[in-house]
Amino acid sequence: MRNLFVTKLYEAELGDDALARDLAHSIRALADDDEAGRRWSTAHGYAGYTSYASLNDLPKRDPAFAALSRLLSRHAALFARECGFDLARKPKLDSLWVNLLKSCGHHSGHIHPHCFISGTLYVEVPAGSGAIRFEDPRLPLMMAAPPRKDTFVTIDPRSGLLLLWESWLRHEVLPGAGRGERLSISFNFA
Repeated sequence: MRNLFVTKLYEAELGDDALARDLAHSIRALADDDEAGRRWSTAHGYAGYTSYASLNDLPKRDPAFAALSRLLSRHAALFARECGFDLARKPKLDSLWVNLLKSCGHHSGHIHPHCFISGTLYVEVPAGSGAIRFEDPRLPLMMAAPPRKDTFVTIDPRSGLLLLWESWLRHEVLPGAGRGERLSISFNFA
């Protein structure tokens, strides 16, 4: 038996408590100060705050995000090599945004077009936070196949967890049941 065309998920730990504290402080400050982001979040039913549609220069604004950008670039290069990508240059961080998600918040299934590596860093994760769930990319092609036990893989977030995946991999954030705000940073590489 051989595995063909395996879908890879990269997992690592941030391992830098000082950077995590700085990022958490910056995310909360952005949630307070970014009126355009709060308006977008409200208009789109986002349970909390995201800078997704309002700020596209966080590494230039804040030294903590600049440090994170350098760290993410190293991880993306390792992941790209593990995936066997034939690249002329290292992956380039294309976008980075913060998320402050309330306990009941969720994010429906989606992909990240126009990039090839996507990921999330969990900065603060209260108990009971919603998990991230990845969908088997073969589902639309299975036609008459019987149901499978592993069509979804669910990963419980934890503070400091870094995940990277290929951007075409459909994923969602499940609603949480805990109390508190989950802080995360999502990003794409082109």
